[in-house]
Amino acid sequence: MGRTDRRHTRRLLVLLLLLSAAAAGLWTTTRTQPVTVVLRALERGAVEAIVANTRAGTVKACSRARLAPSTGGWIVHLPARRGERVKAGEVLLELWNDDLRAALTLAESEAVAAAARADEACTTAEVAAREAERSAKLLRQGVASEELTDRAVGEAGARRAGCAAAQATAQVSAARIAVARANLKRTLLLAPFAGTVAEVNAELGEFVTPSPVGVPTLPAVDLVDLECLYVSAPIDEVDAPSLRLGMPVRVSLDAYPGRQFPGTVRRIAAYVLDREKQARTVEVEVDLADPGAIPGLLPGYSADVEVVLAVREAVVRVPTEAVIEGQRVLVYRPHPGRTRGTLEEVTFEPGLSSWEYTEAVSGLEEGTRVVVSIDREGVASGALAEPQRDLP
Repeated sequence: MGRTDRRHTRRLLVLLLLLSAAAAGLWTTTRTQPVTVVLRALERGAVEAIVANTRAGTVKACSRARLAPSTGGWIVHLPARRGERVKAGEVLLELWNDDLRAALTLAESEAVAAAARADEACTTAEVAAREAERSAKLLRQGVASEELTDRAVGEAGARRAGCAAAQATAQVSAARIAVARANLKRTLLLAPFAGTVAEVNAELGEFVTPSPVGVPTLPAVDLVDLECLYVSAPIDEVDAPSLRLGMPVRVSLDAYPGRQFPGTVRRIAAYVLDREKQARTVEVEVDLADPGAIPGLLPGYSADVEVVLAVREAVVRVPTEAVIEGQRVLVYRPHPGRTRGTLEEVTFEPGLSSWEYTEAVSGLEEGTRVVVSIDREGVASGALAEPQRDLP
């Protein structure tokens, strides 16, 4: 080996030694550098098992009717006003109906005349019946002839038939009155229940026509009962079997941020909704405990529901964000007299669980400090750790 080769070899060895020393120093530094973690001390409290909706729910009215006349015509009376409260049976809209009112008056007059004719015919029949009875009595006494008696009996039968025919005609006339009233009623739009007029999509003097079959059109009047509201929300089919009527519910409304309102499950749909590109869900309806305590609550507001399945009081609870798969947590073990400590993996027996807390039936004690920042790099069992802060 020449002098030049030996010089290159010595330089390469020096470089390797320097790199080895740097690597050793870096390894020593990183090995002793603690990872910063966020801790939370375990406490006793309530743990709930809850089920929540998969998509936004909706506040709905118990009664809502999108009303339109069943026949076409000109609007001659429009007492409905947006935002007004109306009573059940109150007229909301009236179409031109002078011809139908005249027909009703005619039918009522004909009914009166038919009833009078029936009274006349039946009175005549009663007289004929008494005359026939007297003739029959005289015949038995030998005073009247058989021919006159037969004539009187036949006359009574004819008058009786005339009475029945007149009564039937009177009934037909009464039925015509019902038909005329029904035709007239078709020109009146009546409130089917007490409520508030939400929308009026008609104008006085405007000609309206019924909606064609299968073609949705705007209702002439949209009537809503604002006194009775509930929340409808979809629950995933996996969670539906655990639901029961009467279960307590917490309702959150986007229009009232930071507040929750109590309610109860009032209905669970008897079928599963299968909509394209959406999870299969079961519709659940919730009665609000005190809708009057929510000022300005309106149908159509979006809402979220949390159905409380079960509650455990005064149990050791673990923040669910601290739980690692396999029901494990990283417990912080402090070094005496130092601000650092070691992370230790501990397995516990879970009970009820929600997105917020998980019940620790055994394996963990109150006051134990666990890591909630488990996703940070370097956080693992046996790692040297330094607390960043303790969450309350």
